[in-house]
Amino acid sequence: MNWDWEKLQQQHKRRTGSGNGSDGPPPGVEEVLNKLKATRFNGGWLLIVAVFLVVLMGSTMVFMVGSNELGVIQRFGRYVRTVSPGLHFKLPALVEKLTKVKTDFVYTEKFGSSSDPASVSGRFSAGTERIDATMMLTGDLNVGVVPWIVQYRIKDPYNYLFKVRDVPQLIRDMSEASMRLVVGDRSINEVISKRQEIAIEAKRRLQKDMKEAESGVEIVAVELQNTNVPGPVQNSFNEVNKAVQEREKVIYQAKEGYNKVIPEARGEADRTIETSKGYATARINRAKGETARFTDLYDEYTKARDVTRRRLYFEMLKDVIPKLKNRYIIDAGEKNLLPFLNLGDKRGVINAK
Repeated sequence: MNWDWEKLQQQHKRRTGSGNGSDGPPPGVEEVLNKLKATRFNGGWLLIVAVFLVVLMGSTMVFMVGSNELGVIQRFGRYVRTVSPGLHFKLPALVEKLTKVKTDFVYTEKFGSSSDPASVSGRFSAGTERIDATMMLTGDLNVGVVPWIVQYRIKDPYNYLFKVRDVPQLIRDMSEASMRLVVGDRSINEVISKRQEIAIEAKRRLQKDMKEAESGVEIVAVELQNTNVPGPVQNSFNEVNKAVQEREKVIYQAKEGYNKVIPEARGEADRTIETSKGYATARINRAKGETARFTDLYDEYTKARDVTRRRLYFEMLKDVIPKLKNRYIIDAGEKNLLPFLNLGDKRGVINAK
């Protein structure tokens, strides 16, 4: 028993690090590492790694889609489904991939803004000289500067992500093509003065092209900025406009005189025509009356020819004699006339038979 007690005391001293009544030195680094290596396969580290992996995979399985977004899920790169706003679950990141698309956000493409070169569509010639997209040929063979803005939003996330490689670049190209078609059908004056009409037509054409391309976007608005002619020809263009305005002024004055004289002449012509019509009607009515009177007289004449003839004769004398001057009525058979009467003049002699 004494031997066992001494052995226990020695083991206790080794564990507590003390011996011979005094404290021993602390364990060294190598001793600590050896103890860790001894406990490495106890299962603690494996548990920590497992928990870490579970937390990492769990964080990729639960996701939130905002109120103005839609989520597109791909499984091993292939489209699977589209999720609405809210809290959703999916397979881990190595299996399924989430892409959030903002459907309520309005994107803007500018054409003609020098402050944003990336948003200005343009081409380059062989000499690397930039041809501005806003320089367009009008229908009357003039060159106009037509800056504009295109606003759009994503309507179909599937088409937007998978049908077209670069939707913004497609919008820039198709917008420029549509605008050139619309501007090419109008004169330079129409391009400057009818911007709203041009913008509506360009939006219609662009929306049609984007729908046919299955781009998944909806054109919200097309707005034309301050359209004008290029700077080098601005003065000449102003002179032409001034001449056109003078021409319009002269034409307006001529039309004003025309509108003043022509109606007056037409009124005078109408008055003359109506007077002539009234005169013709009066003559016709008078002629009809005289015809009716003659017919009545003829009817009476046929009933009593001698009486009617004598009556007409007396009525004629009644109307004619008061209008005559001095007249001498003599018998046709009379030969002895007084010489002082100048009867040689036949104009004043009436032979009575």
